[in-house]
Amino acid sequence: MGRVYNFSAGPAMMPEEVLKTCAEEMLDYHGSGQSVMEMSHRSKWFQEIIDEAEKDFRELIGIPDTYKVLFLQGGAWTQFSAIPMNLMKNRKAGYVITGQWAKKAYEEAKNYGDAVALASSADRTFSYIPDVSDLPITDDMDYVYICQNNTIYGTRYKELPNTKGRDLVADVSSMFLSEPHDISKYAVLYGGVQKNVGPAGMSIVVVRGDLVTEDTLPGTPTLLKYKTQADAGSLFNTPPCYTIYTCGLVFKWLKKQGGLSVMKEKNEKKAKILYDYLDSSKMFKGTVDKEYRSLMNVPFVTGDDELNKKFIAESTEAGFVNLKGHRTVGGMRASIYNAMPEEGVSKLVEFMEDFEKKNG
Repeated sequence: MGRVYNFSAGPAMMPEEVLKTCAEEMLDYHGSGQSVMEMSHRSKWFQEIIDEAEKDFRELIGIPDTYKVLFLQGGAWTQFSAIPMNLMKNRKAGYVITGQWAKKAYEEAKNYGDAVALASSADRTFSYIPDVSDLPITDDMDYVYICQNNTIYGTRYKELPNTKGRDLVADVSSMFLSEPHDISKYAVLYGGVQKNVGPAGMSIVVVRGDLVTEDTLPGTPTLLKYKTQADAGSLFNTPPCYTIYTCGLVFKWLKKQGGLSVMKEKNEKKAKILYDYLDSSKMFKGTVDKEYRSLMNVPFVTGDDELNKKFIAESTEAGFVNLKGHRTVGGMRASIYNAMPEEGVSKLVEFMEDFEKKNG
């Protein structure tokens, strides 16, 4: 059937230009006579790959030398433990619960200290972001944790919380590099790359240098210590080599697009096409309060389970794949990450309009 429009929440659509480069270099990377997939992580070729990837990543966001950039195995979920192990010196931290992933991080942190739920939007199925302007933060909290964009529920913070001087830790997995990130506002900014940056198998952790110390919780595994990874330049053990290489190609693609400010404009335009249709449709409805709508993940429903199933089946047949909503909420969800072209969103809306006419 050729290339489809892939609306998966992750692993997700990748830029075709990047995939073509991967294909071209698959058997022989830059005259090395080998694929990156089979290359030693101790080779000069791979050292150049990881150095260049970090350089481009730092340039995209504007990360100063006072922050460490770590390319780590384990995805975002591993960081649910690594963060308290590295940062919870007083054994206390605040969590804002805005969806499944923030909740899972909060539950994991309870294993290491006093994780305090500062606010939650569970009362309305995580369809909004709670007021974070005056949270009950205490001076003994080591950090305040948020999931800045909620993949399952399609919400995003319009403003970062007032942390009252405490360090801010943010999971940005599903909005990574979709818009500028002001790194000075974060102690830790991290995310799994499989949604908006690259293939599955890695998380990128940006951590302020003063937090990278030997002073971790007793029992912290060697590989989960940020200092272990930072001192070795993410090469303490065999890293996810091919994922790092592919992410490096994505970083170059993003720079070629004009950087993160340009990507934000493109993403706002794409999201507007879909949200405008949902707001005008009699059949399809968005599930999120308008002021907290994500630019990346757009959940919607018809209000009828059978109609939802019919839509998912027919849209898949038409080449719009992975529109089924997360199993915990049902309905549909379109993830429209950086690699999704505007044409893909426009064609999806055309399909939805036609479906509504035939089934209305």
